[in-house]
Amino acid sequence: MSDLSSFPITEKWPAQHPERLQLYSMPTPNGVKVAIMLEEIGLAYEPHKVDFATNDQTSPAFLSLNPNNKIPAIIDPDGPGGAPLALFESGAILLYLAEKTGKLIPADAAGRYHVIQWLMFQTGGIGPMFGQLGFFLKFAGKDYEDKRPRDRYLDESRRLMGALEHQLSRHAWVAGDEYSIADIAVFPWVNGLLNFYQAGDLFGTAEFPHVTAALEKFLARPAVQTGLKIPA
Repeated sequence: MSDLSSFPITEKWPAQHPERLQLYSMPTPNGVKVAIMLEEIGLAYEPHKVDFATNDQTSPAFLSLNPNNKIPAIIDPDGPGGAPLALFESGAILLYLAEKTGKLIPADAAGRYHVIQWLMFQTGGIGPMFGQLGFFLKFAGKDYEDKRPRDRYLDESRRLMGALEHQLSRHAWVAGDEYSIADIAVFPWVNGLLNFYQAGDLFGTAEFPHVTAALEKFLARPAVQTGLKIPA
């Protein structure tokens, strides 16, 4: 039996199955990435809901695992050398799980770095820009009379989407012709932008047909359909 008692987070979210990977998350564009990955690779896990409505992400228990108070975060009871490993940052977790299982990342070095560059493209560009644009479209920012801040994020988001459109016009998936962790990183944010933030009309979705076609293909995957709802 795995012992996770040294991790304070387990006091607030007790592990019913400590031998399984523990996932602390919410179904947001960042939060669903790891659930989708775990469903795709078939690794047993136990999800725990970090409820933003009650500020769980700022609780001492959660901060003990991620001092940056962002989801998702994990504890893998079977980390490197068989010792438990705690990780935060969705991109780092995706890369860790891909390397742990040898799935959804190429085995050759060149292919691996092609996937990693598109993973970084999401974490450094798409996530921050789409998230800020979403604030101005759906949340408090929508009431601002001055649209220059919104348009700054809109212009940069459109530029990033253009880069994605160009790539997908030449390849089946984000990092090439094979589905990978790059897709799991990118498409929850594209889905969030177009469907949750409802930015399609403002964004001009028709200008990005390869992106929208790839998004539909992504959303049709059974693991994606399950992962988008976890934690419930």
